[in-house]
Amino acid sequence: MEEILSDCIFCKIVRNEISCYKVYDDELVLAFLDINPLNVGHTLVIPRQHSSDVLDMSDELNGRILKVCKKVAISLKKLGSNICSGVNIYSAIGADAGQVIFHTHFHVVPRFKGDDFGFKRGSNIEPLGDELLDLSEKISQNI
Repeated sequence: MEEILSDCIFCKIVRNEISCYKVYDDELVLAFLDINPLNVGHTLVIPRQHSSDVLDMSDELNGRILKVCKKVAISLKKLGSNICSGVNIYSAIGADAGQVIFHTHFHVVPRFKGDDFGFKRGSNIEPLGDELLDLSEKISQNI
């Protein structure tokens, strides 16, 4: 984990070199509205200290960030069902997962009926029971 990077856009926001629409701020975590939102109220929650992704952070800081994500989600739901009747909270890890800014961040995306945003199910992957058992054992061994 690194302190702060000079060319990282989120580090610049932390240093107040770039303005943002803050919704939460403490000594470890900052939350602000995404300027390219997937839905109205889409909020980014970041650690003040630079790290490339959640795998690069302490469990304690990850827990703190998730607590802030929860606070933001609860606040969004209080705005009403026309703005937020559900919430997606996620973090992309790596370019292949869609990570564009390599400073740890969680997306808190308000959802409402008919918003036409979301992760789509229905892949062509149909693993058999034995394949699932083998995969679950391999994952368990690495934890």
